[in-house]
Amino acid sequence: MKKAALFVDVQNIYYTCRDQFAGQFNYQALWQQVSGDNQIVYATAYAIDRGDSKQRGFQNALASIGFHVKLKPFIQRADGSAKGDWDVGLTIDVLEQAPNVDHIILLSGDGDFALLMNKVRETHGCQTTAYGAPGLTAKALIDSVDHFCQIDQTLLMPKK
Repeated sequence: MKKAALFVDVQNIYYTCRDQFAGQFNYQALWQQVSGDNQIVYATAYAIDRGDSKQRGFQNALASIGFHVKLKPFIQRADGSAKGDWDVGLTIDVLEQAPNVDHIILLSGDGDFALLMNKVRETHGCQTTAYGAPGLTAKALIDSVDHFCQIDQTLLMPKK
């Protein structure tokens, strides 16, 4: 089995699944899918902390699956806009883990990660996979990885 590192851009996946499918991503189904062909040796979910109980429950659920959850505070600017992304932190972690694994798996549709995925493939020889929603994933990211997996109904929570 390949040693794999799994990185999740939680905000990106949340809004992507909400907008594309009017649903929620199923992290347990992802874990089962990825661990079928890989030994997951590192798994981190990068999220924004708004401090509410529902969100803490979600973070605890991620941890119970096997993810390390990294949180950054939600910042509301005076002009009403908001800030909170993990692009730099996620990038640093990928670069630190790439020498130790065979496979880098990223959940995000953000084209900013295309350079990163190219780099780990070229420099460390890692196989690269990105999960994203059709139509909402940047072409640059899709083109930068060995495999692109479309999020579909099999990776969504059942509707209530």
